[in-house]
Amino acid sequence: MKLAFVTSHPIQYQVPVFRHLSGFDDIDFQVLFAMLPDAAAQGAGFGMEFEWDVPLLDGYQHHVLENVADNPGVTHFSGCDTPGIVDQLRTRKIDAVVVNGWVVKTCVQTLRACKKLKIPCIVRGEANHLRPRPWWKKVLQRQLIRRYDAYLPIGSANRDFYASYGVRGEQMFDARYCIENDRFERAAQSMRSERGELRRQWSIPADAVCFLFCGKFEKKKHPVELVKAFGDAVRLAKERHAQHALHLLMVGDGELRAECERLVAESGLPVTFAGFLNQSEIVGSYVACDCLVLPSDHGETWGLVVNEAMACGRPAIVSDQVGCERDLIVEGETGFSFAFGDWDSLTQRMMQAASCDVDLSSMGSKAFELIRKYSPLAAAEGIRDAARYVVR
Repeated sequence: MKLAFVTSHPIQYQVPVFRHLSGFDDIDFQVLFAMLPDAAAQGAGFGMEFEWDVPLLDGYQHHVLENVADNPGVTHFSGCDTPGIVDQLRTRKIDAVVVNGWVVKTCVQTLRACKKLKIPCIVRGEANHLRPRPWWKKVLQRQLIRRYDAYLPIGSANRDFYASYGVRGEQMFDARYCIENDRFERAAQSMRSERGELRRQWSIPADAVCFLFCGKFEKKKHPVELVKAFGDAVRLAKERHAQHALHLLMVGDGELRAECERLVAESGLPVTFAGFLNQSEIVGSYVACDCLVLPSDHGETWGLVVNEAMACGRPAIVSDQVGCERDLIVEGETGFSFAFGDWDSLTQRMMQAASCDVDLSSMGSKAFELIRKYSPLAAAEGIRDAARYVVR
């Protein structure tokens, strides 16, 4: 079977899945990219130019389509415009196609090409109903969703989204969102002996409970609200003479970083800004911290930093609007959740996590065991099952 995966660009979380698909004996697998972004395009939203420092094009066949967009980019719909996709699918004699949602024009063009060539089209998107939508958009979405031949839910909220539009259970094959667990696990294990030095490097007191924010400093992730809630937690900890000091390590960059730094300076909060850390460096922040915090709104359709933290043996505090919350947060066991927008509740969750009644190390072990089920191999097997279903 010839299977093609069409996506905007090489994404570090997808590549391990591609490599597993390439290793299946019964599949001739290839990836069609709309573009290969340069450092400027890759850094859109991060506040800096960069390129990932892990190999993204090794271990699988791939081809870059001709992108005719006037303003090429991977962060806006019209940035990937590849009308030649129909000729590529025809020439390559593809039997089935997996398309990465409908976030860029290339993805929609791929669906149309599949319909024209009578090639089954499988979708792996991120959408869920945590994001409010007007009725007319739901009508259009229903029409779009029903045009695919099979579906690859990334988690519970995404599966419910498809089901709400009439997709049958037999048409859905779980390909849960995942990271390269083994790489993160190995790196974390090798760095555990360096935890003390990492903490000194980022001015984190040895006995402090350290929370970690990891991501773009952008509105949907609400880093400003996190800093304010953390400030309240620090104040309460002092008033209650808490056993452990609190610290916040903020990793990343973006438009809201300056405001966060201003708030920290004005209040004298124990917060360290580590800046952007690339893939080979990011594990150090998970080893140095005790618990991840992801306070995002419904724009966070999954939240793969939670996978990363758990693969490194760390629990997480997550907003109930984050897509992975239902799947990855077992309350009091792998982490804690809070109602988005209730920042007092977030403060209390941080206080709870830092209390003597909670064993964050034990919670991290449970989180590690849970996240092992969310693996690139399991996702690849789900994609293969979907492909077999549509070409049966």
